[in-house]
Amino acid sequence: MAEIKKTITEKKMLKKLQKGDISLPPLFFPPLKNNSKIEKNIDIDVCIEVFWGKKFGKFAVEIRSLSTPKTFREGINKLITMQLPDGYLPMLCLPYLNEQQLHILEQKGISGIDFSGNGVVIVPGIFSVFRNGQENRFKSSALIKNVYRKNSSMVGRLFLISPKHGSVQNICAEIGKQNFLVLQGNKKSMNISTVSKVLKILEDDLIIERGDNIQLIQPEKLLSKLSENYSPRYNREPIHMKIEGNSEMIKKILWEKSQELKLPVVATGFSSVMKYATMQQDDIFSVFCPHIDELQKILPGSITDRFPNIELIETEDEALYFNAQLDNFFRWASPVQVYLELMTGDKRDQEIAEQIKSYIIKQIEG
Repeated sequence: MAEIKKTITEKKMLKKLQKGDISLPPLFFPPLKNNSKIEKNIDIDVCIEVFWGKKFGKFAVEIRSLSTPKTFREGINKLITMQLPDGYLPMLCLPYLNEQQLHILEQKGISGIDFSGNGVVIVPGIFSVFRNGQENRFKSSALIKNVYRKNSSMVGRLFLISPKHGSVQNICAEIGKQNFLVLQGNKKSMNISTVSKVLKILEDDLIIERGDNIQLIQPEKLLSKLSENYSPRYNREPIHMKIEGNSEMIKKILWEKSQELKLPVVATGFSSVMKYATMQQDDIFSVFCPHIDELQKILPGSITDRFPNIELIETEDEALYFNAQLDNFFRWASPVQVYLELMTGDKRDQEIAEQIKSYIIKQIEG
């Protein structure tokens, strides 16, 4: 197994290219005799030669130290639009190139190499080499923390509520205001450093853009990413109970008891669907709560698995409570939470999820 390294800087990548420290058999990358650029007025990081036996090609190389989708696309766009030195071909150099990226480069007639042993090098009419399958040796440059699940997902969820923000500080403050476990629980608000890191990845993934404001540009892609990575954390198995009374009475009892204990209680997405779309309510009313034993003890009902009408789900997953809606003496799951839960359900649930998605997009477009 290849040694896994941390990040590599553009300066280190340049030095490796200058030394010919690239492994891509059967190609040979000779050390550079002149480490300067060919022409000072051309914005290229370095110009190199690549040999296959006596055959060779000359390349103008654009170096990027990250392997994110955005960086890859930006590198390609720059090579396509810029003026290259006479006789030189375009080449992109990243810490790691996956197979899909290599095929994209090949289709566009652009060479690409990495420092993990993958690459495509094309000299039209002379030679073409395609090598892939080597493990990423710079994991931190491509495999970034998943910002579409758990607490980090609250940054993306905020943009689905309000798609434009003036600053990172504003975003951080708004996340705190929408986090029900911060407002009524004992959780601390997300810090500005974490928010900044998440925003960087959302920007790399072309979901938001920065200009005068920080703005959502692809809401449907963001919803898709959140859905693909939705993975709620429950502390334990839910408690099922039977409480006498109709649905409105049961909700009122839950609300009053939760207020008495000062416990955050929010209806789950499945139990909140009727707030945003047409769907028959389930016989069991489910809620999220950080401490269900405390709540269960003072509820006027009994624990049972025979025809229960209440489900208490213990979780401190802050994203599940995010943007909970207060309406008619109860807290309901946000439209985004409803959508994410429905997308985990059957075909009928997913059809309803499309209604919720339309609702969310309409709210954004305003």
